[in-house]
Amino acid sequence: MTPDLNPAMIRLERVSKSFRRDGVTKHILHDVSFDLPPGRNIAILGRNGAGKSTLMRLIAGTLRPDRGRILRRRRISWPMGFSGSFHPALTGAQNTRFVARIYGRDTAALDAYVQDFAELGASYHVAVGAYSSGMRARLAFALSMGVDFAVYLVDEVIGVGDTAFRRKCAAAFRRRMDRSRVLMISHNAATLRQFCDAGLVMEAGRLTYHDTVEAAIEAHEANLAISPAPALSA
Repeated sequence: MTPDLNPAMIRLERVSKSFRRDGVTKHILHDVSFDLPPGRNIAILGRNGAGKSTLMRLIAGTLRPDRGRILRRRRISWPMGFSGSFHPALTGAQNTRFVARIYGRDTAALDAYVQDFAELGASYHVAVGAYSSGMRARLAFALSMGVDFAVYLVDEVIGVGDTAFRRKCAAAFRRRMDRSRVLMISHNAATLRQFCDAGLVMEAGRLTYHDTVEAAIEAHEANLAISPAPALSA
Protein backbone atom coordinates (compact mmCIF):
# COMPACT_ATOMS: atom_id res chain seq x y z
CA MET A 1 0.00 0.00 0.00
CA THR A 2 1.33 3.45 -0.89
CA PRO A 3 1.71 5.59 2.24
CA ASP A 4 -0.40 8.74 2.53
CA LEU A 5 2.34 11.40 2.45
CA ASN A 6 -0.03 14.35 2.87
CA PRO A 7 -2.92 13.15 5.02
CA ALA A 8 -5.93 15.34 5.70
CA MET A 9 -5.86 16.86 9.16
CA ILE A 10 -9.62 16.10 9.45
CA ARG A 11 -11.65 13.69 7.33
CA LEU A 12 -15.43 13.38 7.16
CA GLU A 13 -16.69 10.06 5.81
CA ARG A 14 -20.36 10.04 4.76
CA VAL A 15 -21.34 12.21 7.71
CA SER A 16 -24.97 13.14 8.27
CA LYS A 17 -26.43 15.22 11.08
CA SER A 18 -29.96 16.52 11.50
CA PHE A 19 -32.25 17.83 14.21
CA ARG A 20 -36.01 17.40 14.42
CA ARG A 21 -38.07 20.19 15.93
CA ASP A 22 -41.83 20.79 15.83
CA GLY A 23 -42.21 17.89 13.40
CA VAL A 24 -39.70 19.37 10.93
CA THR A 25 -36.30 17.79 10.20
CA LYS A 26 -33.44 20.21 9.58
CA HIS A 27 -30.43 18.67 7.82
CA ILE A 28 -27.13 20.19 8.95
CA LEU A 29 -24.98 17.75 6.95
CA HIS A 30 -26.24 15.17 4.48
CA ASP A 31 -23.94 12.28 3.51
CA VAL A 32 -20.87 14.53 3.41
CA SER A 33 -17.41 13.12 2.65
CA PHE A 34 -14.64 15.66 2.84
CA ASP A 35 -10.93 16.09 3.57
CA LEU A 36 -9.68 19.24 5.27
CA PRO A 37 -6.09 19.70 4.09
CA PRO A 38 -3.16 20.13 6.48
CA GLY A 39 -1.26 23.37 6.81
CA ARG A 40 -4.23 25.66 6.12
CA ASN A 41 -6.15 28.10 8.31
CA ILE A 42 -9.75 27.60 7.26
CA ALA A 43 -12.73 29.94 7.62
CA ILE A 44 -16.17 28.36 8.02
CA LEU A 45 -18.93 30.44 6.44
CA GLY A 46 -22.66 29.94 6.08
CA ARG A 47 -26.05 31.51 6.63
CA ASN A 48 -27.41 32.00 10.13
CA GLY A 49 -28.73 28.59 11.14
CA ALA A 50 -26.72 26.73 8.50
CA GLY A 51 -25.05 24.67 11.23
CA LYS A 52 -21.56 26.16 11.47
CA SER A 53 -21.34 25.70 15.24
CA THR A 54 -22.81 22.21 14.93
CA LEU A 55 -20.10 21.33 12.38
CA MET A 56 -17.45 22.65 14.74
CA ARG A 57 -18.80 20.58 17.65
CA LEU A 58 -18.85 17.50 15.41
CA ILE A 59 -15.21 18.10 14.49
CA ALA A 60 -14.33 18.65 18.16
CA GLY A 61 -16.05 15.40 19.12
CA THR A 62 -18.46 17.03 21.59
CA LEU A 63 -21.35 16.05 19.29
CA ARG A 64 -21.79 12.77 17.44
CA PRO A 65 -23.00 12.45 13.83
CA ASP A 66 -26.19 10.54 13.08
CA ARG A 67 -24.27 8.51 10.50
CA GLY A 68 -20.72 8.34 9.21
CA ARG A 69 -17.49 9.07 11.03
CA ILE A 70 -14.95 11.86 11.51
CA LEU A 71 -11.22 11.05 11.56
CA ARG A 72 -8.84 13.46 13.31
CA ARG A 73 -5.13 13.19 12.58
CA ARG A 74 -4.17 16.16 14.74
CA ARG A 75 -4.88 17.15 18.34
CA ILE A 76 -8.04 19.25 18.01
CA SER A 77 -9.17 21.85 20.57
CA TRP A 78 -12.68 22.29 21.86
CA PRO A 79 -14.55 25.23 20.24
CA MET A 80 -13.02 28.28 21.89
CA GLY A 81 -16.30 30.21 21.86
CA PHE A 82 -18.08 27.30 23.57
CA SER A 83 -17.77 27.11 27.37
CA GLY A 84 -20.70 24.80 28.05
CA SER A 85 -18.55 21.76 28.82
CA PHE A 86 -17.42 22.93 32.27
CA HIS A 87 -18.81 21.03 35.25
CA PRO A 88 -20.90 23.68 37.04
CA ALA A 89 -20.43 22.15 40.50
CA LEU A 90 -16.62 22.28 40.22
CA THR A 91 -14.55 25.40 40.72
CA GLY A 92 -12.50 26.98 37.96
CA ALA A 93 -9.40 25.41 39.51
CA GLN A 94 -10.99 21.96 39.69
CA ASN A 95 -12.17 22.16 36.08
CA THR A 96 -8.66 23.20 35.06
CA ARG A 97 -7.03 20.29 36.87
CA PHE A 98 -9.52 17.90 35.27
CA VAL A 99 -8.62 19.21 31.80
CA ALA A 100 -4.91 18.85 32.63
CA ARG A 101 -5.40 15.15 33.42
CA ILE A 102 -7.48 14.56 30.27
CA TYR A 103 -4.87 16.14 27.99
CA GLY A 104 -1.77 14.87 29.78
CA ARG A 105 -0.58 18.29 30.95
CA ASP A 106 1.31 18.95 34.15
CA THR A 107 -1.51 19.77 36.57
CA ALA A 108 0.33 22.38 38.64
CA ALA A 109 1.73 24.13 35.55
CA LEU A 110 -1.65 24.40 33.80
CA ASP A 111 -3.34 25.50 37.04
CA ALA A 112 -0.79 28.30 37.50
CA TYR A 113 -1.04 29.38 33.84
CA VAL A 114 -4.85 29.52 33.77
CA GLN A 115 -5.14 31.26 37.13
CA ASP A 116 -2.73 33.96 35.96
CA PHE A 117 -4.12 34.33 32.44
CA ALA A 118 -7.86 34.31 33.25
CA GLU A 119 -7.54 37.05 35.92
CA LEU A 120 -10.53 35.72 37.85
CA GLY A 121 -9.07 36.42 41.27
CA ALA A 122 -10.80 34.63 44.15
CA SER A 123 -13.56 33.52 41.75
CA TYR A 124 -11.14 30.98 40.30
CA HIS A 125 -11.89 28.92 43.41
CA VAL A 126 -15.68 29.37 43.16
CA ALA A 127 -18.03 26.89 41.45
CA VAL A 128 -18.28 27.63 37.72
CA GLY A 129 -22.07 27.45 37.96
CA ALA A 130 -21.93 30.83 39.74
CA TYR A 131 -19.84 32.44 36.96
CA SER A 132 -21.14 35.06 34.58
CA SER A 133 -20.87 34.26 30.86
CA GLY A 134 -17.84 36.56 30.66
CA MET A 135 -16.06 34.75 33.49
CA ARG A 136 -16.73 31.39 31.85
CA ALA A 137 -15.38 32.74 28.56
CA ARG A 138 -12.19 33.95 30.29
CA LEU A 139 -11.67 30.53 31.86
CA ALA A 140 -12.34 28.76 28.54
CA PHE A 141 -9.94 30.97 26.61
CA ALA A 142 -7.19 30.63 29.22
CA LEU A 143 -7.54 26.84 29.14
CA SER A 144 -7.42 26.84 25.34
CA MET A 145 -4.16 28.78 25.40
CA GLY A 146 -2.75 26.60 28.18
CA VAL A 147 -3.03 23.35 26.20
CA ASP A 148 -1.02 22.89 23.00
CA PHE A 149 -3.32 21.94 20.13
CA ALA A 150 -2.36 21.34 16.52
CA VAL A 151 -5.71 22.77 15.37
CA TYR A 152 -7.72 25.41 17.23
CA LEU A 153 -11.48 25.63 16.72
CA VAL A 154 -12.64 29.23 17.08
CA ASP A 155 -16.37 29.94 17.20
CA GLU A 156 -16.60 33.74 16.93
CA VAL A 157 -14.52 34.46 20.05
CA ILE A 158 -10.76 35.09 20.10
CA GLY A 159 -10.89 37.55 22.97
CA VAL A 160 -13.21 38.44 25.85
CA GLY A 161 -13.38 41.01 28.59
CA ASP A 162 -12.20 44.60 28.55
CA THR A 163 -9.89 46.14 25.95
CA ALA A 164 -6.67 45.25 27.78
CA PHE A 165 -7.73 41.64 28.25
CA ARG A 166 -8.81 41.33 24.60
CA ARG A 167 -5.36 42.55 23.53
CA LYS A 168 -3.80 39.95 25.80
CA CYS A 169 -5.99 37.24 24.22
CA ALA A 170 -5.15 38.36 20.68
CA ALA A 171 -1.42 38.36 21.40
CA ALA A 172 -1.56 34.86 22.92
CA PHE A 173 -3.61 33.60 19.98
CA ARG A 174 -1.16 35.02 17.42
CA ARG A 175 1.71 33.25 19.20
CA ARG A 176 -0.22 29.96 18.99
CA MET A 177 -0.77 30.47 15.25
CA ASP A 178 3.00 30.39 14.71
CA ARG A 179 2.87 26.62 15.21
CA SER A 180 -0.83 25.66 15.03
CA ARG A 181 -3.64 25.84 12.51
CA VAL A 182 -7.16 27.22 12.94
CA LEU A 183 -10.74 26.51 11.87
CA MET A 184 -12.65 29.74 12.47
CA ILE A 185 -16.27 30.84 12.44
CA SER A 186 -16.83 34.59 12.32
CA HIS A 187 -19.37 36.95 10.80
CA ASN A 188 -16.58 39.51 10.50
CA ALA A 189 -14.93 39.18 7.09
CA ALA A 190 -11.96 41.26 8.22
CA THR A 191 -11.26 38.79 11.05
CA LEU A 192 -11.43 35.86 8.62
CA ARG A 193 -9.07 37.61 6.22
CA GLN A 194 -6.66 38.28 9.10
CA PHE A 195 -6.41 34.70 10.34
CA CYS A 196 -7.48 32.41 7.47
CA ASP A 197 -6.12 31.55 4.03
CA ALA A 198 -8.83 29.14 2.81
CA GLY A 199 -12.55 28.67 3.37
CA LEU A 200 -15.33 26.15 3.79
CA VAL A 201 -18.87 27.24 2.84
CA MET A 202 -21.93 25.50 4.30
CA GLU A 203 -25.13 25.61 2.27
CA ALA A 204 -28.16 23.32 2.36
CA GLY A 205 -26.37 20.48 4.15
CA ARG A 206 -23.34 20.53 1.83
CA LEU A 207 -19.75 21.72 2.22
CA THR A 208 -17.72 23.44 -0.48
CA TYR A 209 -13.99 24.05 -0.03
CA HIS A 210 -12.30 27.12 -1.51
CA ASP A 211 -8.53 27.39 -1.77
CA THR A 212 -8.52 31.07 -0.82
CA VAL A 213 -10.50 32.81 1.91
CA GLU A 214 -11.49 35.54 -0.56
CA ALA A 215 -13.13 33.00 -2.87
CA ALA A 216 -14.99 31.52 0.11
CA ILE A 217 -16.28 34.94 1.19
CA GLU A 218 -17.45 35.67 -2.37
CA ALA A 219 -19.24 32.30 -2.60
CA HIS A 220 -20.91 32.87 0.78
CA GLU A 221 -22.09 36.34 -0.24
CA ALA A 222 -23.48 34.89 -3.48
CA ASN A 223 -25.43 32.33 -1.44
CA LEU A 224 -26.87 35.09 0.75
CA ALA A 225 -28.23 36.74 -2.38
CA ILE A 226 -30.44 33.65 -2.85
CA SER A 227 -33.26 33.82 -0.31
CA PRO A 228 -34.31 31.47 1.10
CA ALA A 229 -31.65 28.75 0.88
CA PRO A 230 -32.40 26.05 -1.70
CA ALA A 231 -34.14 22.95 -0.34
CA LEU A 232 -31.92 19.97 0.43
CA SER A 233 -32.49 17.01 -1.87
CA ALA A 234 -32.33 13.57 -0.30
